[in-house]
Amino acid sequence: MFKGLYRWTMSLAESRRAEWALAAIAFAESSFFPIPPDVILAPMSVAKPSKAWRYAAICSVASVLGGVLGYAIGALLYDTVGMWLINLYGYGPKMDAVREAYAKWGALLILVKGLTPIPFKLVTIVSGLLAYNFPLFVLLSLITRGARFFLLAGLLNRFGDPIRELLDRHFAVFMGIILFFIVFGFWIAARLV
Repeated sequence: MFKGLYRWTMSLAESRRAEWALAAIAFAESSFFPIPPDVILAPMSVAKPSKAWRYAAICSVASVLGGVLGYAIGALLYDTVGMWLINLYGYGPKMDAVREAYAKWGALLILVKGLTPIPFKLVTIVSGLLAYNFPLFVLLSLITRGARFFLLAGLLNRFGDPIRELLDRHFAVFMGIILFFIVFGFWIAARLV
């Protein structure tokens, strides 16, 4: 199963749709989708290390645009879609604590959580719900998401060949690690503010 997924991902890097697929996943992950774009960014960057920086830029911009959608969900649709997503990730009962944390540490929360495996959609939706300063939200999102994706692209660009050899042999392990971090991020999100 993982070998087929690996071959599909590597062939996607060669297709004309590669950048659109990457952008779509990065956009969706920042507002509602549970899978981070790293799952496709890493194999694509390994397949074409010379494009790693471009892929990181696409991920960064699409992620911030998806964050704007998440912000809108929090600001305009919290009682329906936003509340459902917040409850899905276990934050429903903690909204008072989240409000207090945002009042004190809003900018720091956005910066730190944008780099961690904690689902970024929680940050975007809560920012909209609490009417966090929108231009500042966009700027902080661009900084934190850009840092995350450009750091990954830099590592993949620098160590692309050895990483590709590892992925060729151990893609199932790579997917297991990604899955672990997704589950770990959701677990942390359910327990921390």
